[in-house]
Amino acid sequence: MRGQHIARNSAELHKPMNVGSAYFSTVGVSLQEIPLIKLPVKIDIIKHPNETDGKSTAIHAKILAPSDVTIYTYPCIPEYDKDKVVLVFPGPGAVSVQDMMQCLHDRTDSRSRDFDEPCIKRLKCEEVQGSTHTAENPELGTPDEAKGLESRAFPLQRVVFIDSTWNQTNKISTDERLQDLLQVELKMRKTCFWRHQKGKPDTYLATIEAIYYFLKDFHEHCLAQEYNGEYDNLLFFYSYLHSVVNKAKISAGKC
Repeated sequence: MRGQHIARNSAELHKPMNVGSAYFSTVGVSLQEIPLIKLPVKIDIIKHPNETDGKSTAIHAKILAPSDVTIYTYPCIPEYDKDKVVLVFPGPGAVSVQDMMQCLHDRTDSRSRDFDEPCIKRLKCEEVQGSTHTAENPELGTPDEAKGLESRAFPLQRVVFIDSTWNQTNKISTDERLQDLLQVELKMRKTCFWRHQKGKPDTYLATIEAIYYFLKDFHEHCLAQEYNGEYDNLLFFYSYLHSVVNKAKISAGKC
């Protein structure tokens, strides 16, 4: 991971607000010291209004991938196309990342039949209008290779995460504006978060962990590419804070 050494106050974030979404910047560290990451798909984070900014790991994603991450404070939720957007949240109807793309394709095919429109025609139309922004990433190779990734990522255009304590998530996850979205569950992943929530399993991830693991699985299973650390820097601040907390615990004799 680049930039392992950063000033202690670089973890402090400043947040000017506008209506509906939040914008964040760092305090006490220059932007040149912070890695910027290009993501293969847009990410929206719906943040609980009672979630403390200083404790939220969602802000890490906004700082490190500013052009691809948007944070909304609940009850502000944008309108979503249920055929092109997924919600990463565990539940009885949730599917794995591996099965996600097929489920979205099935939804698209079903809607195409509902409108009595040939599926292949609809796909071609939406591929032109779709945007996974892979062509903007120089690390993804030539324009032809980027088009190939877009084809594999289609029809997914946006991924939604909820930023809240697990005891507060129910109000957001059951909001009618999110009810029709395909739910995706990250299975077999365990948290390394230092503030483990009492009574919750270790498979309940911090927001930045969930984003990282989703993108890693998406890269391998949906884009069909070998993962070579493309999104590791999403854990830039998380890794630093993790080391600070562990050192404090050792100094206090708690480890």
